[in-house]
Amino acid sequence: MNADTQSMLDQIEAIKADGRAVTAGLTDDQLNWHFTEGSWSILDCLQHLNVSVTQTLPAFDRSIAEGREKGQTSNGPFRYGWFARMIARSMEPPPKWRMRAPKLIRVAPASTRRSAEVLPEFARVRDQLGERVRQADGLDLAHVRLTSPVNRLLRVPLGTYFNFILAHDRRHLWQARNVRNRLA
Repeated sequence: MNADTQSMLDQIEAIKADGRAVTAGLTDDQLNWHFTEGSWSILDCLQHLNVSVTQTLPAFDRSIAEGREKGQTSNGPFRYGWFARMIARSMEPPPKWRMRAPKLIRVAPASTRRSAEVLPEFARVRDQLGERVRQADGLDLAHVRLTSPVNRLLRVPLGTYFNFILAHDRRHLWQARNVRNRLA
C-alpha cells in the first residue's frame, strides 16, 4: 500500500475514534441538544457526515473504475496543483467561513435523532469509505479524475476528493465537539 492511501486509512480510523469520543457518555437528549434555534446538534453533525459520504461513494466507485479501465496507475508520491490543494484545505477546521450545505447532502436540524441509529452508521459509512481508499491503492491519485456529485462542473483528482471528504469530516466533528463543550 502506498503512503498516501495508508495515510487516508489512518485518518479514517482517527475520525471514527473522534466520533466515538465526541459522543461518549452522552444521552440521546444531550446528543440532540441545539445551542440555538436552527443550529445543529451533535447527532445532526454526524448525520450530515453520514449523508455526505454516502452520497459521494458512487462518484468514488465511478472514478476508481475509470482509472483502472484507463490503466492510470502509480504508487506516488502524488503532487496536486494549487487549486486541488486549496479545495481540500478549505474544509479543514476551524472553518474560515460558513457555507450552506448543498441540497444533495443537506439534513434539516431534527429535534430527535437516535444515537443507536446514527452512531453505528457513522462507523459503517467510514468503513465503506476506507474500502474505496483500498480499492484506489495503486491508482494515480493525482491524475485519475472525480466529478463531484455536488457540483458536476468540479472535476478534481481522486486523491483531492478523498482529502476533501476527510477534511469535511474533521470540520463537522470540530463543530460537534463545540456543541459538546457548550452542554450545560
